Amino acid sequence: MANAKPHRIKTISEFHQFRALPKPEHPLVSVINFENIKNLRPDEPKSIMLDFYSISLKRNINAKMKYGQQQYDFNEGIMFFISPGQVFSIESNQELKHSGWCLLIHPDFLWSTPLAQKIKQYEYFSYAVHEALFLSDKEETTLLNILQNIEQEYRSNIDKFSQNVIIAQLDLLLTYAERFYQRQFITRKITNHQILDRLELLLNNYFNNHDLVKKGLPTVTYVAENLNVSPGYLSGLLKTLTGQSTQQHIHDNLIAKAKEKLSTTGLSVSEIAYELGFEHPQSFSKLFKTKTKVSPLEFRQSFN
Repeated sequence: MANAKPHRIKTISEFHQFRALPKPEHPLVSVINFENIKNLRPDEPKSIMLDFYSISLKRNINAKMKYGQQQYDFNEGIMFFISPGQVFSIESNQELKHSGWCLLIHPDFLWSTPLAQKIKQYEYFSYAVHEALFLSDKEETTLLNILQNIEQEYRSNIDKFSQNVIIAQLDLLLTYAERFYQRQFITRKITNHQILDRLELLLNNYFNNHDLVKKGLPTVTYVAENLNVSPGYLSGLLKTLTGQSTQQHIHDNLIAKAKEKLSTTGLSVSEIAYELGFEHPQSFSKLFKTKTKVSPLEFRQSFN
């Protein structure tokens, strides 16, 4: 059934059993070698939802993964992040052939630590599959060493330092991932600047449309969906390349259109506000002054 509920996996032990793996050595943390997962299940669910974090690097997998609304063919090594409650699916018509690793972390392991909240601030956990992190060999080695440290720690005799050591390693891995994403925003210039060009065209067309009264101001979600990227990825990309958020780009285009109307038409400030999708002229005037340091009327008077 197309609308069937996703198969929910609540614990890491359940995941090991689901993928026919030996029992995990730690109930809340596990490092899995993908070479040990040979086949998908005959009754593979249409979609899966985990109650824990999954951080994976896969390469050369003869399967397709759908995450959000995007599908990705893994023909090279990429790293992607799934947070609890997100839905994904995997499809393959043959024996799985892939390499790489997966780190599973249950939120209970992070309980009462600063990382419990910090991990929620990393936007890449909400990126779509086609926005995954492409690693160089050197970067992959760096992260693999951290994974091996985590695995070695929970395989050793557990003591009062074990959790702190693993948390520190996980914190380091997430920080490196953030650094590598910033590098990717810069190095994948052609693709990313195409997104910027499409963003400017999208906003320009939107604000030139005379249907703004009905449609209202464009939202970040609307913009991201029309650019075929996730809101989090678009925000991270724009902040790195331009220093501004998606919302700031929307406002800049709005103010540019407002300036055009104030300087070339005889419309009142209220009429311009309504034409630009504002329900209340006061909201428009407040935003205009915040962005330009002058009121709409003061801006218009500067042309007289």
